[in-house]
Amino acid sequence: MPTTKKESLQFGLIMCFGMVLVMTIYNFYLNGTIGKMTFIEGISDFFIGFVIAFILDMFMVGPNAKKIALKLTVNTTKKRYTVLAISICMVLGMAFFMSIYGLASTYIHNGFTFNSVVADYFAVFGKNLIVALPLQIIIMGPLVRYIFTKYIKSNRVDIGLNIEN
Repeated sequence: MPTTKKESLQFGLIMCFGMVLVMTIYNFYLNGTIGKMTFIEGISDFFIGFVIAFILDMFMVGPNAKKIALKLTVNTTKKRYTVLAISICMVLGMAFFMSIYGLASTYIHNGFTFNSVVADYFAVFGKNLIVALPLQIIIMGPLVRYIFTKYIKSNRVDIGLNIEN
């Protein structure tokens, strides 16, 4: 959907903001930290999560997810299959890495548990994946694509038409 580096940056910012916002609130709810932390602590956790997610999206998970998805959909002409494959690969990669951040954040706010770190990680990953995948495919993906095409892509075309005329 984005065709330039600038558009990829804008699309990534919007997508990361939406996904990290919802997933941060979800994880605060799961961990029972909504009433225990201050507003500033919540905003700082969101901001740190957003920065980590954006860096992962732009430099690690995003490029690799697109490569894998394009290989998986090489024999199809339907763009929706490619978009769906990219979304699924992105969610799997982001959930994998952001669950590490979520687990670390949980340990910071609630302390260590008696479970193993590996067991805690897989519990966090599973809980994040079952919310992030439908959130991305059903809500955030279509919403961000709509916002992107309506306000960012259309502005680029309108500006280009005005300059040429």
